[in-house]
Amino acid sequence: MKLIVIILFLISVPTWAQEPMDVVLNTYNDKTVPYISVEDLHQNKNEYLILDTRKKEEFTVSHIPTAIWSSEKLDSYAFAKAYPDKSQPIVVYCSIGVRSENFGESLQKLGYTKVYNLYGSIFAWKDKGYMVVNQKKNPTDSVHVYSKEWGKYLQTGIKIYK
Repeated sequence: MKLIVIILFLISVPTWAQEPMDVVLNTYNDKTVPYISVEDLHQNKNEYLILDTRKKEEFTVSHIPTAIWSSEKLDSYAFAKAYPDKSQPIVVYCSIGVRSENFGESLQKLGYTKVYNLYGSIFAWKDKGYMVVNQKKNPTDSVHVYSKEWGKYLQTGIKIYK
């Protein structure tokens, strides 16, 4: 009996070590910014202003090819001046989708009406096999994973922690 309990414990440990993305996003997000899937964005990327809401060092390692770096905090005045059309479709993303929800909420408070949070963000994008580029716009397998805690949710590519 003791051996069976040990075996069951060892089999179940890997599932404890990594929660599915759904669980993480449900834990940290309020779903105040509607999600868009990586598949939908990939198919229609030219229809959206895509904003990378991570730190600059994360963006320089890799980002979605057409993304614009916007920083983690919204500069309301500069953004409204650069993008006056409040009905322009906007997609925000970060590592997995938590920081980008906060940024998306800020855009909504400014009156932007078509703001979407990329579900699973750059990790899901890369894991789906879609290209990411570095600061020189060259394709790369590297993805800045923010921290070891968040890094466990990236299944493909080279994890960068610097």
